[in-house]
Amino acid sequence: MRGWWREISGLVLPVACGGCGRPRTELCPSCAAELTAQGPSRVRPTPEPEGLPVVHAAAPYADAVRALLLAHKERGALALARPLGAALAAAVEAAAGGLRAPAATPLLLVPMPSSRRSVRARGHDPTRRIALAAAARLRRSGRAARVVPVLRQRRHVADQAGLGAAGRLANLAGALEVVPGGARLLTAGRVVLVDDLMTTGASLAEGARALGAVHLPFITGIPNGLPAGFAQHGFEQRVVAVIASSPLSFGINRNSLGSWVVAGGER
Repeated sequence: MRGWWREISGLVLPVACGGCGRPRTELCPSCAAELTAQGPSRVRPTPEPEGLPVVHAAAPYADAVRALLLAHKERGALALARPLGAALAAAVEAAAGGLRAPAATPLLLVPMPSSRRSVRARGHDPTRRIALAAAARLRRSGRAARVVPVLRQRRHVADQAGLGAAGRLANLAGALEVVPGGARLLTAGRVVLVDDLMTTGASLAEGARALGAVHLPFITGIPNGLPAGFAQHGFEQRVVAVIASSPLSFGINRNSLGSWVVAGGER
């Protein structure tokens, strides 16, 4: 009901840009440009948690991009899902470029799961909503893509706010799992784990662990069994795409292969 009311109220109440507050528009041209100005780039936190796959981000987490993500996630600016999804789609394309797979192979976007409590509090699942928008954008560009929400929390996870890298790793260790029947869905294409934001990388590493732990079923009708790029007991290739990461990680990753930074911000 809460999500429905937000959808309707956005049609009749005055709106303002989620990035800068400019009236009469959900997203002004200047803030929209912030989502694409840098272009997708590989980003890495430090310390880098064990098991974190290669991560590509669409934009630095700062200024308008930060405000847009918070407006969508916390203030229910649902119309922002489409431009945020477009930014995520660009990161997905960059991440998929590192996969050994033909362009015609479907991309399976696996969103990081939100807790039931946070979904109830916000009235929507922001990561899943953005993932759906990203998949739609990819399909419009001619790339087969769909959202496969197969991850779920298997135990309670404490609020991450205020936790450092080590605390987040401990909090999330073993917290996620693939839903029953999800393993077979994951054999239909190339998996890209997606989220709106990377901070320490702990949640993404846990998501990748859960995906890699599944026992993929044998696929009949394929001459060599599982498609190239998969292993019988998990994935050989795992990649991640997010909308935003630390602004420092963009500059350092472009100018110095040996220096990493913490990807900071709200999670």
